[in-house]
Amino acid sequence: MGNIEAKTDAKGRVFLPATFRKVLQTEGVEQLVMRKDVHERCLVLYPESVWNEQMDRLRARLNRWNRQQQQIFRQFVSDVELVALDGNGRFLISRRYQEMAGIEQAVRFIGVGDTIEIWAANGEEEPFMDADAFGDALEGLMDDIA
Repeated sequence: MGNIEAKTDAKGRVFLPATFRKVLQTEGVEQLVMRKDVHERCLVLYPESVWNEQMDRLRARLNRWNRQQQQIFRQFVSDVELVALDGNGRFLISRRYQEMAGIEQAVRFIGVGDTIEIWAANGEEEPFMDADAFGDALEGLMDDIA
């Protein structure tokens, strides 16, 4: 969990916030997988074990002999990069990924369950709903739960 802002350097390297590094170290995560989010203009970091679980779930739902389903799978896995933190806790966001997510220099890391989202912090794309819409949506979601 968390919402932490940071900046990339001239080469596109950024420090993974210490809050997230500590959790990953505790879990024994050595490698991350990064891809652009399917719906939003942000990047998603998956611990390798979480990525593998997602791949297993996706593959189990797809028919290898169905052309469209193979295209879905191919597209999902084609835009993936493996990420390893250097000794200082930094990793590289490639130019291609910076462009996909609209990242210029400032980024926002958001912990979302078992993944970490990386958003451009330039204000063009806002990852959150306004307070009233959020309250209404949450009320509607939780309304039928006793």
